[in-house]
This record gives sequence, structure tokens and C-alpha cells, in this order.
Amino acid sequence: MTLDDLRQALAEQVHTASPKVSRLAAWALKHPQEMAFHSVRALAKRADVNANTVFRLAVALGFSGYEPCRTAFQAALRGEGGMYGSRAKQLRSGGTAALTARIRESAHKNLDALFSEANIQRVSEAVDLLEAAERIFVVGVRSCFSLAHYLSYSGRMAFDSFAPPLNEPGGIADAITSTGPRDVVIVITFSLYSSEVVRAYEAALARGARVIAITDSYVSPVARGADVVFCLPMDGPQPLPSQGASFALAEVLVGEMIARSDTAAQRIADYEDRMLEFGGYVQTAPGARPEGSG
Repeated sequence: MTLDDLRQALAEQVHTASPKVSRLAAWALKHPQEMAFHSVRALAKRADVNANTVFRLAVALGFSGYEPCRTAFQAALRGEGGMYGSRAKQLRSGGTAALTARIRESAHKNLDALFSEANIQRVSEAVDLLEAAERIFVVGVRSCFSLAHYLSYSGRMAFDSFAPPLNEPGGIADAITSTGPRDVVIVITFSLYSSEVVRAYEAALARGARVIAITDSYVSPVARGADVVFCLPMDGPQPLPSQGASFALAEVLVGEMIARSDTAAQRIADYEDRMLEFGGYVQTAPGARPEGSG
């Protein structure tokens, strides 16, 4: 189905569906990119309806459920020049002040959702796996590369079990196909899902490695079979889904590991000393130590 096909179907529902479904269809007609990016719960919250109304609209449009509906919108938006481009066009409406307010509001909501009771329990489970791991690999590419690099870099400062950041597709395959049951692979990908990360996930499972998935939906291709799955809220008007909660999760995981360790603090101090000794940091005053470690 093309985007025009879907818009026509939505317009039909505006006129023929029940009041709740009709209102959601009218909203989706103005924001088709939102239908492609969000889970049922996230879309329901954004459109101010309940999750059942989202499901009912998907069925009314001729789909067996919401996920096939979302996939159809993703494909249609790709055909129109990309989902990210479609989201970027929406930024021209409302003015910069309104945009800043929307980004601020969504950032707060994303962080609040990250620190739910269920996710706090998942953090504990993930840290248990990471503490017991012989080696830890973090895989993320394109927009997720900076998060994967940050998690690898900050973890490696404190623990020698963290492997260096994986930069090249060939390097990812080399590393993950060498893993085993005593290793943990953290895979990071959000819709649109990266094929390199999905292949790494499949290789890790085939090798018997433990897997922690950081993604946006339980139907993500890296969620099924993972030992721990974080489905992160990524709401916001930005062209790319917001990764604010993702970076907060990385900080929490490494922070929890450090808090449990008797040696991590000294390892970080030794790292800083080496960087100072070999000129890795620029000091702003004689004898002053740098505040950060970037």
C-alpha cells in the first residue's frame, strides 16, 4: 500500500468508524509518520486514546493487528522518501518555541518511563549477567553507534571484560562469531532496524552467548530470544527517534556495575593517571586535574 492508499483508508474511517476510532483516524491522517514509529502504548499515549482504540483502527484498516499496520506505514513512508524525512517536514509547523517545549516534555516522559519498576528490575538482571561475563561486546551502528561506543568506552574504563568499541561490519562479525556461553552481547537497534545488528544478534544466539537487547518494541527482531530486553520510550518530534533514555540506561548499567565492584574505582583512577601522564588530557591550570574523562 502506498502512503496515499493509507491516507484514503484513514479518511474513510474518519467518516464511518465509531467516534473514538474516527478521532484517532483523523489524528493519524495528520501524523502518518507516528503510525510507523511507535508501539501500541506509545501511540495511544501520543494520540490521547487507549490502546484498544489503536488496535481497533488497525483492524478497521484491514490489518490483522497493529504490527502489520505499523509495518505497512513504515513501507509506505520509505516509498515517499523515508520516515526520517517525513518527520523532519513536521518540524516546520508550530514554531521553534513550541518545538523546544515538545522536545522538553517528551524527554521528561521518556526518562520517567525508563525508570519504571519493571525496568529497574531488568537493570538488576542485566547487571547480574554483565558481572558474570568473561567478555562483553556492544553492537550498534549508524544512529546507534554513538550509544554503543559510549557504553563500551565507559564500561571499559572500569572493567577489562568490556571489548573495545566495534567500528566496522567485518569487525562485528569477527568478534561476535568468536563468542560463547560465558560472553554477553549487548545489541542496540531501533526502527528502522539495522541488518548488521540483527545479524550480530543471530550469531550471538547461535554461539550460545547471553544477549541483552536495547530496542523499541517486543516485536523487534532482536527481542525474541534475548535474556533481557529493554523496550525504551523514544517519543519526540525529532527526525530520529529520541535516544535520551538510551544514554541514561547506559549510564545506569555501568554505574550499577561500578557500585557493586571493589576494583572499578581504582581502575578508573589508574586510567585517568595514564591519560594525564601521556598527554591525553589538557589541563587548564598548573596542577589541576580535569573534571571529565572524555
